[in-house]
Parts: sequence; structure tokens; C-alpha cells
Amino acid sequence: MRAVVLAIGIASFLAGGPALAANEQPIPPQNAKKLSEIVAKVEKRNDFQYVKEVGWSSDGYTVTYYTTDKAKVEITYDPVTGEPR
Repeated sequence: MRAVVLAIGIASFLAGGPALAANEQPIPPQNAKKLSEIVAKVEKRNDFQYVKEVGWSSDGYTVTYYTTDKAKVEITYDPVTGEPR
């Protein structure tokens, strides 16, 4: 009985392994700019007030910020060049 329970546990663990790997978020490439460099660029933009959110996807870093006139701006930056896409 103990062997059956152990076998079921191992099978469940192994079956869950690939599913966990498929749900992992992509990571920036090794030659990516530092996030602080990209945020510094955003902070230098005209009428910048504050950063609301920074996200990462395979498209790059997406920075959401607000301007002094309360406009919401969302820009995606290339992680390697640090330039807007």
C-alpha cells in the first residue's frame, strides 16, 4: 500500500513539472538594459509626474506613468536597446 501511495505521489509530481514550466514568465535577455536605466528615461520625459506600474513580457518592459496634466501614458521599451517600440 505504501508503495502505491508513493508511486502516485511521484507520478503526480512528475506530471505537474511540465505544467509549471509552461506557466513561467519569460525573463529579460542577458544583454538587457537595467530596469533602472529605462525608468530613468521615463522620468526625463516632458510633463512626467510619476510611474504607476512597470511590467515585463516577451515584448519588453511596459511602463505606465502619469503626466502633470493627469494623462495616463503606457510605453513598451525594447529590453536590449532601451528604446520605445
